[in-house]
Amino acid sequence: MKALQLEKPLTWRRIEIPEPPAPAAGEVLVRVQRVGICGTDLSGFLGKMPFFTYPRVPGHELGVEVLALGEGVTTLKVGERCSVEPYLNCQKCYSCRRGFTNCCEFHKTLGVMCDGGLTDRILLPARKLHPAPNLTPDQCALVETLAIGCHAVNRGNPKPGETVLIIGAGPIGLSALEFAKLSGARVVVMDISEARLAFVREQMGVPNTLLVRGDESDALALAALTDGQLADLVIDATGNNKSMVRAMEFAAFAGRVVFVGITQQNLEFPHAPFLHRRELTLLASRNALSGDFTRIISLIEEGRINTAPWITHHASFDEVPEVFPSWVKPETGVIKAVVRMD
Repeated sequence: MKALQLEKPLTWRRIEIPEPPAPAAGEVLVRVQRVGICGTDLSGFLGKMPFFTYPRVPGHELGVEVLALGEGVTTLKVGERCSVEPYLNCQKCYSCRRGFTNCCEFHKTLGVMCDGGLTDRILLPARKLHPAPNLTPDQCALVETLAIGCHAVNRGNPKPGETVLIIGAGPIGLSALEFAKLSGARVVVMDISEARLAFVREQMGVPNTLLVRGDESDALALAALTDGQLADLVIDATGNNKSMVRAMEFAAFAGRVVFVGITQQNLEFPHAPFLHRRELTLLASRNALSGDFTRIISLIEEGRINTAPWITHHASFDEVPEVFPSWVKPETGVIKAVVRMD
């Protein structure tokens, strides 16, 4: 059975792997239809993702079709289209017992800490499949990206009438944008790329954008949009340590800051002028919860999330090694690339 493996950074290899066995109790055999490519995959390709190990078959944003059910699986049907929750949790640790399955102490993400979906067929726990019969395979693969933003916004808990600043207009920032809008909050998006900000205005319907200048004028520009109040909630989706440190500059007094991006660098910031004086709440956001997937599928079905602007690039399985390097280049204009497996 074919698969694509990142043998090491910058090096793809097409390999043959054994067919999966018949599904055991609680498992499901699925055919992979679509694989979404996200920042984790791009960072893994570049050798910059801290949780990525090699060699690895990537692929965690998956749209799949159910092929066979293991004993005791009654929530799914053969032939059903599903989105995959790729966060494999132990169900036994303290985090899992309290319902925080997204940060299981023994967590493994498909395609990152264990082999993922850039192959024909895989076995998955039935509890990680979310039926989505009314979604297209592309939309099913998009649900996981949206779930990351959904969870980040839930962590910040914006209220109608508040101002939410999203720093970084890549896929994770855009996914947070979708749910910030649904909260009824006023949304402002900040990025270093005018092209991405134009996408936010023209395709995502958000008029308030700020181009990062890298100095005190950034906070002044936000103040001008908010009657001097700044942002009640700041979500930094850049994964850039310098941006993450600066995020506190944009938070209102008694505001919240959510870090959803990942950096391997230390974060160093002055305590007194921002964190203490403004009594800020600092939050991390990792992965998502099962309920986020269910909610997102319903929102897409209801037309409350428009997926049309999202997927800007496609490739076949065979084309991936050739085209993938171009997807890491900003000038390519990738918002979301999807691999067609069929």
